[in-house]
Amino acid sequence: MIRVGIIGATGYAGQELVRLLAGHREAEIVWYGSKNQTDREYSRIFQNLFQIADDKCRDEDMAALASIADVIFTATPQGYCASAVTEEILGKAKVIDLSADFRLKDPHVYSQWYGMEHRGSAFLGEAVYGLCEWNRELIRSARLTANPGCYPTCTILAIAPLLKEKLLEPDSIIVDAKSGTSGAGRQASADHLFCEVNENMKAYKVGSHRHTPEIEEQLSRAAGEPIRVTFTPHLAPMNRGILVTAYGKLREGVKEEAVREAYEKYYSSEKFIRLLRTGEYPQTKWVEGSNFADIQFEIDERTGKVIMMGAIDNLVKGAAGQAVQNMNLMFGLEETEGLKAVPMFP
Repeated sequence: MIRVGIIGATGYAGQELVRLLAGHREAEIVWYGSKNQTDREYSRIFQNLFQIADDKCRDEDMAALASIADVIFTATPQGYCASAVTEEILGKAKVIDLSADFRLKDPHVYSQWYGMEHRGSAFLGEAVYGLCEWNRELIRSARLTANPGCYPTCTILAIAPLLKEKLLEPDSIIVDAKSGTSGAGRQASADHLFCEVNENMKAYKVGSHRHTPEIEEQLSRAAGEPIRVTFTPHLAPMNRGILVTAYGKLREGVKEEAVREAYEKYYSSEKFIRLLRTGEYPQTKWVEGSNFADIQFEIDERTGKVIMMGAIDNLVKGAAGQAVQNMNLMFGLEETEGLKAVPMFP
């Protein structure tokens, strides 16, 4: 059995990790780390896990955890993993970080967007960006994996095939994205109170969202040239889900057949990406609770633009599910282990 430790186990992503790993045949959780809930029974915090995860919470001592775990998930705010990870820890346990600490290769870009110095820059070179469908072979041999953000996961999956195949004008991409409120985390905030969110839709962090450089860095790698995007996130009155609608100008002469072939080339054999049938469009309700990403496109012949669409559950494929998928690759397991749940409806 793979011995698993979770630091940040009492956040939304941490709880989702516990829920998914409870159904994993090859993993056993040995540490429920929490900054504020030490010594409290885990199932008293999340009663859905009563008689499933009844161990007590421990502290966030990553060095102590590395002595008893094979893999450590850090579902923590930015800054924790970068400041805590050491060569000694990585010599004992693999680390999968769900924060942004190791997603960006340039520590100066990280400091610019996250407002703090990067304290683990010595490990940026070896950290692997954990988008399984695009980095599978690198993830298999990784000691340190940077789990992608929820918005970037859905955005990159929707756009990358067309950039990889040189079908899009690189300076034309606009991303309109919506997220459920769980994407903001479990901390208290007036902006996320019921009366603020219910019956309301709003844009936020327009032109300044922290996921922008992550999206641009990964799309630039796919394209083989610098990519800049206009990215606008919106808060939707739902618990879970990411819906991305992206727009780009097709290169001269590109037809629908070439676009469809690009998606099929990269995704037709992927277990967690569903290319929808013609005339069907991604909806958050059809991926809820699952590790699936639903992808579709339409071409606007009048304007020469392609509309690229994707939907994921932000807590599963956008966080914990993708983290488990990364763990499976890093330990040579079947990639779908623990992740075979059918989406929930209603």
